[in-house]
Amino acid sequence: NGIAAAARIAFGGMAVIPKRARFIEAALLGNPWTADTVESAMADFDEDFTPITDMRASAAYRMQSARNMLRKYHLETTQPLSETRLVGRGATLSGPRRDSSLITESADTDGIEGGVSSAQRHDSGHKHVSGEAIFVDDIPAPADTLAIQIAMSDRPHARILGMDLSAVETAVGVVCVITAADIPGTNDISPAMGDDPLFADGLVEYAGQSLFAVAAETLEAARAAATLAIIDYEDLAAIVTVDDAMDAESYLETPYVMARGDAAQAIVEAPHRIDGRIYIGGQEHFYLEGQVALAVPGEDGDVTVHCSTQHPSEIQHTVAKVLGLANHAVTVEIRRMGGAFGGKESNGNLPAAAAALVARKTGRAAKVCYDRDQDMIITGKRHDFRIDYRVGFDGEGLIQGVEFDQAARCGMSYDLSVPICDRAMFHADNTYYLANARITSYRCKTNTVSNTAFRGFGGPQGMIGIERVIDEIAHFLGKDPLAVRRANFYDPQGAVGERSVTPYDMKVEDCIIDELVEELRKTADYDQRRDDIRAWNLTSSVLKRGIALTPVKFGISFTLTFLNQAGALVHVYNDGSIHLNHGGTEMGQGLFTKVAQVVAESFQVDIDKVKISATNTGKVPNTSATAASSGSDLNGMAADDACRKIKARLARFAAERRQTTEDEVQFLPGEVRIGTEKISFEDLIGDAYRARVPLSATGFYATPKIHWDRARAKGRPFFYFAYGAAVTEVAIDTLTGENRVIRVDILHDVGTSLNSAIDLGQIEGGYVQGTGWLTTEELWWNDKGILKTHAPSTYKIPVCGDRAPDMRINLWTRGENSEKTIYRSKAVGEPPLMLCISALMALSDAVAGAGGYTDYPALDAPATPERILAAVHRVRQQMEGAA
Repeated sequence: NGIAAAARIAFGGMAVIPKRARFIEAALLGNPWTADTVESAMADFDEDFTPITDMRASAAYRMQSARNMLRKYHLETTQPLSETRLVGRGATLSGPRRDSSLITESADTDGIEGGVSSAQRHDSGHKHVSGEAIFVDDIPAPADTLAIQIAMSDRPHARILGMDLSAVETAVGVVCVITAADIPGTNDISPAMGDDPLFADGLVEYAGQSLFAVAAETLEAARAAATLAIIDYEDLAAIVTVDDAMDAESYLETPYVMARGDAAQAIVEAPHRIDGRIYIGGQEHFYLEGQVALAVPGEDGDVTVHCSTQHPSEIQHTVAKVLGLANHAVTVEIRRMGGAFGGKESNGNLPAAAAALVARKTGRAAKVCYDRDQDMIITGKRHDFRIDYRVGFDGEGLIQGVEFDQAARCGMSYDLSVPICDRAMFHADNTYYLANARITSYRCKTNTVSNTAFRGFGGPQGMIGIERVIDEIAHFLGKDPLAVRRANFYDPQGAVGERSVTPYDMKVEDCIIDELVEELRKTADYDQRRDDIRAWNLTSSVLKRGIALTPVKFGISFTLTFLNQAGALVHVYNDGSIHLNHGGTEMGQGLFTKVAQVVAESFQVDIDKVKISATNTGKVPNTSATAASSGSDLNGMAADDACRKIKARLARFAAERRQTTEDEVQFLPGEVRIGTEKISFEDLIGDAYRARVPLSATGFYATPKIHWDRARAKGRPFFYFAYGAAVTEVAIDTLTGENRVIRVDILHDVGTSLNSAIDLGQIEGGYVQGTGWLTTEELWWNDKGILKTHAPSTYKIPVCGDRAPDMRINLWTRGENSEKTIYRSKAVGEPPLMLCISALMALSDAVAGAGGYTDYPALDAPATPERILAAVHRVRQQMEGAA
């Protein structure tokens, strides 16, 4: 008869354990099962629950979402589940899962197996899934290897008045304890500025800072001993957030300005003006393999370090500096990493230096291997930003002038914050011509871990600022954001007029973005889908959908010019097999495979003839980090240079032997034509060896054309730009803030692809990682400056179910790189991550739909369910007020 005869209601996340809502149950009993009854029962929530605020959610969100879940349950008993559910039984929005775009077939391009442009399998892919791949922690270590635990501060800012380590030193299994006083060289592990001590010496500046190292016979013994230290602190005031730092004017350096034209005047004179602020959260790298280093002592005080690092030369320099040695006394080797994403560019310095110190002191091998909690606490993250913006524009949405104030939380030391924040400024334009722009960067010093490199290196944060501006202009004018975006694009002709010049005076000479976006708009059916979504939102009360198309223009090169160099070493053995070594590192991105393809292509041999060996500072010296998306560009060209030298010697030898010219010597698949005669590659190599022709060569490459005058903020910091665009469709639950990515269409420019399978994988992975950053991954410090999200239980990276069921990824095939890169390819490591901005803008569109498109949602990132629910509440209040 419609009367509630019995009720059992329980909620999780509202108390220490799931709890019955007994007062609400009582309020429902004996009453009609109607919306009015449910609303009346809401008054009893305060009797049943007093939730807390912590790293998972605020008390207010817990109460609001719990109330809404009860409302939602009532709706699910009175209408189809398809109208209230994003996922699960009855949900229909997502549709069936499509096959992955990564299913590719290798094309036989030129008669060799695994040459350039073939969809070659990652060289270690089968080893990754079988467990055969050897990472640093898998390397067989000497039987007497010591385990090291790094002891960390639990205070964000304090003077160290004393450290009593007597109990640590006498604990069972402990061999030695090392502090700042035991360092024979320099107590510094910073990459540049000399401001990051290996061990705190009288002062701690973030919770998690290293205090000392314990070396013991087992890791368990080292960990147990580290807890026995007695530290006497004098607490000091801590600056934790960007807002705290800006209020206190706590900066690492004087604010840096990049400007073109007169932005302030242009804004004043513009027909329309908007100003606002967006907060962009940081991101934990969450690589599968944590930070790890194994140091093995050698003779004469030398040390070999096996370290999971993107930058072996940086590890070499740091270890030598800490030990007081010359660089030649330290050898660093790394075959592969289990992920890095920028988090192993400088963060590996600490474990490597600590392991080397112990090895040097004890004469025994020593290993540092963080557990997941320690890794997340002690290492830097993506910089979180606060961006204030002021913009003036006309009735078509054309930007007349814009000002950005970019404030970044850098942490307690410089680390790599200067180039990261510079790159955020370089990408504050994204694909848009800004005639009058002023970008001011504040590098905030805080009592938190020093933030560091992360895929995109500041570029994503800078791009989000301008994409937010474009989105808000479109809302203000009632236009499709895509129309406003295209109105502001750089001149597609490139370098023709002023509309091709960036705020830092570099000409955009290869701007294909409008053509690329037009193709994606059509293939993704953007216009029709946008119309359908807006119509659908008018009739759907609980679920709302949103869509956005956003572009990417990402500069490729290190902005510190001298880093744009690479070396390689190639040996051809007398049986025709080839040994390849170069300065790049393999972190799962497929660099080793691509460079091996370059070598195979050069010699015209199958790729299985090319042996890829571990990166080693004793083979290729003075390397730059594998970063800035330049790994293939730099190392591929260096390897090709080495191959050309060997081929030139072989051609000279063959021509002399057969009495012909070098021009008549051609390398063909598996063989060499010498005039009218053909000989196998192996036979030619054997003949050359017996004739004492050198079959080994070093290669080198330095990126041309680039220069950067930081004092003037002018120059050409990038060799070229990589382009891309994505259409993302999302759905949100307006009762809980829950959201899902439903469909993704991506068109990305990689020039002439070296390996389409690897490139597609990088694009999909970058998009998913970026979407996690902007939706689920939230770093949370408490009011004492302690990071509380340091485990998978509290820090939420995307899981398999978060991947859009419909992902359509394609490579732009209508043009090669206009610059002379390796086989006219383009970098693919970082640029695809920024395709994720379309997800944030699509969520904003969905929230706007919840308010009848009357108010701009102004979503901060990450757009968690809590932030989405709060934004839905805001726009609906505005809609009701307008009515």
